[in-house]
Amino acid sequence: MLVADDQEIVRTGLRMILDAQPGIEVVGEAADGRRAVELAHRLRPDVCLFDIRMPGLDGIEATRRLAGPAVANPLAVVVITTFDLDEYVYAALRAGARGFLLKDAGPELLAQAMRAAAGGDALIAPAVTARLLSAFADAGPAMPPRQPVEPLTDREEEVLAAVARGRTNNEIAADLYITLSTVKTHVASLMAKLGARNRVEIAIWSYETGRARPRSGRPGPLHRRDGR
Repeated sequence: MLVADDQEIVRTGLRMILDAQPGIEVVGEAADGRRAVELAHRLRPDVCLFDIRMPGLDGIEATRRLAGPAVANPLAVVVITTFDLDEYVYAALRAGARGFLLKDAGPELLAQAMRAAAGGDALIAPAVTARLLSAFADAGPAMPPRQPVEPLTDREEEVLAAVARGRTNNEIAADLYITLSTVKTHVASLMAKLGARNRVEIAIWSYETGRARPRSGRPGPLHRRDGR
């Protein structure tokens, strides 16, 4: 994987944490977004971990160039930042990021996010996702949300709601009393019907169409999620 952050001490810390995880190896580092994009094109890492605030080219634009809607062969990008700001999260997800974490997430959640992104899944701090995506949905999208190419089935609506809440495939299977392979089939069907490339875009669509709404009460802290 590739790590990009303008602070050397942060890059070193991330490398040490990730290299210590089984099956994860940091193959490159960059101090700015432009260098990160160059290295990503050359190394084609399984996952890129980008800070948002970087000189030259910020992490959101770097994400867009590697994973945005216009990219033919997108890379998996997870965005990590100190700043829990609404516009950062939404912009990162719109740019194609497969995950969004705060720098205080901890080694376990960080490693889980990397594995999820490498496997084509997405892991975002659940409290962040629910609060921020719903806030933008309440404000209304710039354009009317696209309609599915075929109507969603009742079960697909249930899976859609679970994905929007940040539930993993294993958790959805347990919640709905269905097999893991059935969950994956429904998720794949949702992606096809919605024209979504990943779970993040499924969640965004759910909030934009008003299907998902935040639960009452104050969002809780970041907590452990399964990587699959």
